[in-house]
Amino acid sequence: MSGSEVASQEFERISAQREQVAQSIRTISQVYHLVDVERGVRRNGRLIAADIQAQIDTIRSVAQHEGLSQTCLERIEKAERVVPKMQATIEFVSGYGQKQVRQLDLTPPVSSVLQAHLIPSCSLERVAQRRTVSAGEPLRELAKRLRTPLFEPGGALAELSAVQQSELNQRAKELAEVFQRSSANVEGRNGSLSLRNHQLRGLDRPRKRACLTAIHNFFLTRSDGTTAAERFFGQQPRSLFAAILGRVPQLCG
Repeated sequence: MSGSEVASQEFERISAQREQVAQSIRTISQVYHLVDVERGVRRNGRLIAADIQAQIDTIRSVAQHEGLSQTCLERIEKAERVVPKMQATIEFVSGYGQKQVRQLDLTPPVSSVLQAHLIPSCSLERVAQRRTVSAGEPLRELAKRLRTPLFEPGGALAELSAVQQSELNQRAKELAEVFQRSSANVEGRNGSLSLRNHQLRGLDRPRKRACLTAIHNFFLTRSDGTTAAERFFGQQPRSLFAAILGRVPQLCG
């Protein structure tokens, strides 16, 4: 076998491994959703974490086989340490959604349909908005197949009035956004720190970062006057400084 043929085979082998790693990264992005984007069914945190871990194991296997540097392996381990937090986020959002549905005081059939079909359909549409038109079309079609039969004659929600159906749709959209906000809040906080504060010293101190996070979530407001905490929890929290004064009474003197 000539040298050019050996080089060509090696190039093809490395290209295949690069594609395998890239596919694993894409899969992690696809599975980290409350809803299975291919079937439209809800998924729990344990299964999602297992799927993510499987992809990380694949990436680690390729890295070890190719003898990549210790720095590379440490970065993989760093990503792996985030998996339990991702699972906890999914479980928190699921629990929060179930609590909110219980507070709506719906009949059991309507409550079940809201959680099993209506909220997942809204979640799929949310995911589709973050993709190109062509890539998001299958998700929109799946969302339509989940939602449309519910309101047709004989459907689980057909007996509700037009006003009740509209209110239920709106509530489903709001609950579908909870997962988006649960991750977007962190990204917004990190982006804010990067933009405004990383040029300052002292961000390596955990207490300072915690204070900046509290300010970002509970004090800074948008043009509509709402804080990140208020948008996430759906209600206005008590005053940040009142809470501080309550915990540090000597400041009141």
